[in-house]
Amino acid sequence: MDQSRMRGFTLIELVVVITILGILAAFAVPRFVGLQNEAREAATNALAGSLRSSAMLAHGMWMAQGGGASVSMEGQTITMTNGYPNLATIDDTLADHTGFTYAPATGVFTKDGADTPANCTVTYTPPAAANDPIQVAAVTTGC
Repeated sequence: MDQSRMRGFTLIELVVVITILGILAAFAVPRFVGLQNEAREAATNALAGSLRSSAMLAHGMWMAQGGGASVSMEGQTITMTNGYPNLATIDDTLADHTGFTYAPATGVFTKDGADTPANCTVTYTPPAAANDPIQVAAVTTGC
């Protein structure tokens, strides 16, 4: 048989390629997993900022309208407590909170897919009395 007509890879070439791919995978996979955790942390912190902004926007609208029990934002009725959105309607002030599950009874947004969901949350607390500030706390230790 003529050697010039034979084509393909030798066993040594295949072993070298598989070894190189294995080494790359050993370094790439842990970095990729780390990026997922960082992305969940960033999304959680971004939601906390969005909650602060939307609550302040609702508060500004409430003040501009002279107070009252509710304001309308983007066609949604937002029920106010001490001048800020209450727990039942704070999620309606956000344009989007995809990737989070909201519990209206507690005001906790939990990041879907987190390593420890209870430690990857944003908690909104409306003011206890008039002229008190809102509280927005992000926990990212389990993202």
